[in-house]
Amino acid sequence: MSVKVEYHKFDVVVVGAGGAGLNAAQVASQHVKTAVVSEVYPTRSHTISAQGGISASLGNLEEDHWHWHMFDTVKGSDYLADQDAAEYMTRRAPEMIIALEHIGLPFSRTPDGKIAQRPFGGHTAEFGKRPVKRACYAADRTGHAMLQNLYEKSVEQGTHFYSEFYALELLVNNGTVNGVLCYDIQNGEFHIFHAKAIVFATGGNCRIYQTNSNAHINTGDGLALAMRKGFSWSDAEFFQFHPTGIYGAGNLITEGVRGEGGILLNKDGERFMERYAPTIKDLAPRDIVSRSMMKEILDGRGVGPKADHILLKIDHIGIEAILEKLPGIHELSLVFAGADCTKEPIPVVPTAHYQNGGIPTGYLTQVIKGNMDGEEYVPGFFAAGECASASVHGANRLGTNSLLDLVVFGRTAGEQAAKFAQENPFVELVEDAGKEGLATLNKFANANGTNTFGPVWEELTRIMQTNVGVFRTEELMVEALEVLDKLEAKMDDFRVVDKSSVYNLDLIEALELNNMILVAKAATKAALARKESRGGHYRDDYPDRDDANFLKHTEVYLEEDGKTPRVDYRKVRMQPLTVEPFPPKARVY
Repeated sequence: MSVKVEYHKFDVVVVGAGGAGLNAAQVASQHVKTAVVSEVYPTRSHTISAQGGISASLGNLEEDHWHWHMFDTVKGSDYLADQDAAEYMTRRAPEMIIALEHIGLPFSRTPDGKIAQRPFGGHTAEFGKRPVKRACYAADRTGHAMLQNLYEKSVEQGTHFYSEFYALELLVNNGTVNGVLCYDIQNGEFHIFHAKAIVFATGGNCRIYQTNSNAHINTGDGLALAMRKGFSWSDAEFFQFHPTGIYGAGNLITEGVRGEGGILLNKDGERFMERYAPTIKDLAPRDIVSRSMMKEILDGRGVGPKADHILLKIDHIGIEAILEKLPGIHELSLVFAGADCTKEPIPVVPTAHYQNGGIPTGYLTQVIKGNMDGEEYVPGFFAAGECASASVHGANRLGTNSLLDLVVFGRTAGEQAAKFAQENPFVELVEDAGKEGLATLNKFANANGTNTFGPVWEELTRIMQTNVGVFRTEELMVEALEVLDKLEAKMDDFRVVDKSSVYNLDLIEALELNNMILVAKAATKAALARKESRGGHYRDDYPDRDDANFLKHTEVYLEEDGKTPRVDYRKVRMQPLTVEPFPPKARVY
C-alpha cells in the first residue's frame, strides 16, 4: 500500500456532509476558502433520513412563542440541557426556517399559503398546558429536501468537496487543532488537510445497537478521533430510543404519524399512553413513550406470536391524508412491514435512533475541554450536528429539534470557523503529522489474524442492545463491559481478507468496527457511573432522578493508553442568555 501523502491547505475544513456540515460549509465558503471531506457522497448523508419536520415557533396555525419552545426543550432534556444554548437555538429557529425557505426548501403549505406546521412529541403551548403545532415539514421527507438544498447552496458558494474520503486522525499541534488525515477510499491514497479551523460534523453512532434507524456510516468515527486526541464525549450514556421503529427492521416511522393522529395500541386494543401521559398521550416525549411501550411488552401486553411489539394505528385519518402528508411512511410500511397503513396498523418497537450527547461545545460551537473545576475552548476546533453537544438535548431530545440543531449550530459553526480563520494564521503541522492514523490503517490493512467483521460486529450490537438498552442495571452493564473488553482484544487478532487499495470496504469496516467498540465502551462506562434515571438513561436499580448528585454533564476521556475510558463531570449551564432559568421539576406530561 502506498504511503505517499498529498497535502491540501484550506482556511476551513468541514468533516462530514450532513445537514450541519453542509450548512457550515455554505456559510464559511462565503468568507474563506473552505473544503468538505465526507465518507459518502454528500446527498447520501444520514440527514436524508429525517422525516417529520423541524421545529420553530412560527405560530402559523395557532399562537406560539420561542420561550415556550425553550421550556419544552429544557423540560424534555430532563433539565440536563445548557439553558444558554437552549435559548440561543429556540430564539433563532424562526429566522432559520425563513432562510431555508429562501434557498428553496419546499415546505408543505396551509390552504392560505403559509408554511404548514404539525404537532410533535413534547411540543406544548403556555409552558406545558396543551399540545401545539410547531413542526414545519415537507411531507415526510423534510431531511431529504433540506440536504439537497444545502448541498446546492454549498456548490453555488464554491465549496471544495472531497467525497468518499475516510477520516483517520485529527491533527493537533500544541493544543491547537490544525488538520485531519484522510484516506481516499476510491483510490487508496492518503491526504492531509491543513487548516486554520476544523469543523467536525461527523454524525452519530447508533450503529452500535442491533436494532437502530441509522445509516451504515453512523459508527461514531468522529467521537473516536476526538477522544484519541484528548477531547471528551459529553453525556455519552444518553441515547434516544425512538418509539416507532418498524418491528424486525428498525426503520423509522416518523413521530409525524402520531402528530397527524396516529395512536399506539397494545394486544388488547387499548390506547395505553392515556395511562402514562394523560395530557398529551401518544405525543409524550420519546423516552417516555419508548419506556411505556417496553413496559407494556414486559407486562405481557405486547402484540404478535412472541408478544414483543406494539401496533401503530393510522388508517382512521383516511387514505387521502396519508398519501398527501405521509407518502414515505406508506411506502416504508409496505416494503419493510408488509402492512398497508391505509388499512391496517404498523407493527413497531423502540429503535436506537439518536446520540443525545457529543463533543462538548459552547453555544457558538467552539469545542470545550473541561471538568467540574472549569472549562476552556480549544483553538481551531468547532463541532455541530449529532456528533456535537451544545448541549440542547441533555438527557433526551425533542422530536424535530435535531434538524433545528444542525441548521442553527451548523450555520453558527460556519460563521465562527470563518471568523477564526480570518483572525488567525495557520499553525504548523507537527513533524510526522498523521503517523498515528497511518499506523492504525496499516495495522488493519495487513491484518491476517483470526477474527473477521461479522461475528465481532454481531456480538457488539447484541450486547449493547440487551445490556445497555432502554432498561439498564449495574449487573447487565458490568457484563457488557467484560464482553466489550474481549471484543477489543479480538481486534488485535483480526483479519481483513481484501488486500486491494481500491474501494476496500472490508478495510473501512474494520476501521469503523475498531471505533464502534471504543465508543460502546465509553457509553457503557458513563452509564454505569450515572446511578440515577434521567431522560433516555433508565436504570431499574436507580429508578429516580437524583439532582443532588447527578445534575451534571458526564465527560468521558481516554486514559493515556488511548483505549480505557475515564469518566469525569462538568457543570450544567443553568443560566440562559436573557431570561430566567427553568429550575428542575418533576417531569410529567
